[in-house]
Amino acid sequence: MRAPAFGAIDWAILVAYLLTVLAVGALVARRRAKGDDFFLAGRAMPVWAVSVSVLATALSAATFVGGPQQSYASDLTYLSSNIGGLLAVIVVATIFVPAFYRHRVTSVYEVIGHECGTPARLAASAMFMVGRVFASGARLFMVALPFSLVVFGDVEPSSLYASIVVIATVAALYTALGGIRAVIWTDVLQAAVLVGTVAAALLILWAKIPADFGEIMTALSDDDGVNKVRLLDLSTDPSRPFTLWTALFGFTLFSVAAYGTDQDLAQRLLTCRSARSGAWSIILSNIISWPVVLLFLLLGLLLFVYYQRPDVMGAAAPGYQPDDTRKVFLEFMLHELPRGMPGLMMAGLFAAAMSSTDSALNAMASTTIADFYRPWRRRREPEATDGDRREVRASRLAVAAWALALAAFACVCVRWQQASGETLITFALGVMVYAYGGLLGVFLTVLLTRRGNAISAVAALLVGFAAVVAMEPRVWSRWAPHVGLDFVLAFPWKMLVATTLSFTVCLLGTRRA
Repeated sequence: MRAPAFGAIDWAILVAYLLTVLAVGALVARRRAKGDDFFLAGRAMPVWAVSVSVLATALSAATFVGGPQQSYASDLTYLSSNIGGLLAVIVVATIFVPAFYRHRVTSVYEVIGHECGTPARLAASAMFMVGRVFASGARLFMVALPFSLVVFGDVEPSSLYASIVVIATVAALYTALGGIRAVIWTDVLQAAVLVGTVAAALLILWAKIPADFGEIMTALSDDDGVNKVRLLDLSTDPSRPFTLWTALFGFTLFSVAAYGTDQDLAQRLLTCRSARSGAWSIILSNIISWPVVLLFLLLGLLLFVYYQRPDVMGAAAPGYQPDDTRKVFLEFMLHELPRGMPGLMMAGLFAAAMSSTDSALNAMASTTIADFYRPWRRRREPEATDGDRREVRASRLAVAAWALALAAFACVCVRWQQASGETLITFALGVMVYAYGGLLGVFLTVLLTRRGNAISAVAALLVGFAAVVAMEPRVWSRWAPHVGLDFVLAFPWKMLVATTLSFTVCLLGTRRA
């Protein structure tokens, strides 16, 4: 790796951005939060702000770093996963959101409690927490890569561990200050920085390539017989994660789980004035996500031409190649952009990282309070008059505790992702399936049928998690060949299998009349 070209002006821009984010959190914190206001913002957030916040959270550092890597190393088929996302938001908007508002919940797992009892609600909430630590911890690890490269000049494990601690601390500070209101408004700021910096990088990169549009398309569509601008993969190979079939089946279920059963994203929908507004916010978020995701993928394609096609670049070829596809955008950002731009890019990367980390911290804190602390406090002190103040204090302590948990799992991911050999995008999405399969199976049972009880719901959550573990390559390869199933399943198919098994198990329970 060449030494990072991160100068004083870049540091000034990055520090100014971080201070601005903390200032927004402090400014919002001046409005005194009471009870659920810390988690629901008084149910008064505008639709457009909630939509942007959902988008910013869903993108994360995995998209900032992993999006360009995905198209650089492969093609545009990742975009087809949005087909499943579009189908999913329609389902969530028409079935899930109305149920959340009808029950007036703070945590979406309260819906399960209303139908299947307290044990089922607590089990679902706990499964969400496990899954969110997995998913957000993986994202936290990913943003530590460029941070470590800039600050320490390497991506050695010790440097990554220190970077993880710094990033988690900053995100926890402003999340604890202002609650969900601070999260949403800082997400709006961070989404603008994120999209703006990537768009600027795309234009600069385009200007550096001495070829017109037709020549670039020819170079991308005829790379040793591989068409890198392919949008749809019709393959039935179960090991491929981004095909038309995984988009229609696996990704539809995955996205329903992400928007409807994951408190991290679903909590945004609860801050709107009505179920109708919450439904429109998620639909609008999906619509604007298409061009934004495409922006990251186009950047990866142009980076491929820039680094891998010297026949197109000619004398303008950079003369070096990134030694790791995870660093392809980072290499360009640090070495090929004019002074000041790396600072803006790093601010954009931090925007992606913190918009996902802050929301995860708030969501896990909200489920901790709504599903565990609040019932416990009311049983212990039913006559307490200072409940709101004590609840906000407990919420902030929960944010700090979950920040520690995220940082710990991110440190585990330092070794795990490298050993898996997966791209950052595939790794980030894959770890989420552990919790999503079981959660979606239980939610579908509760919302679509009159079946399911506490015992079957808890069993379904465990079965969903165990099914994903059983389909992991290291586990699968030990017994699958003996039954004639010697192949690797991509994570969307794992989602389909885990959800089906979980749904079936949950249906076995009989609900009381």
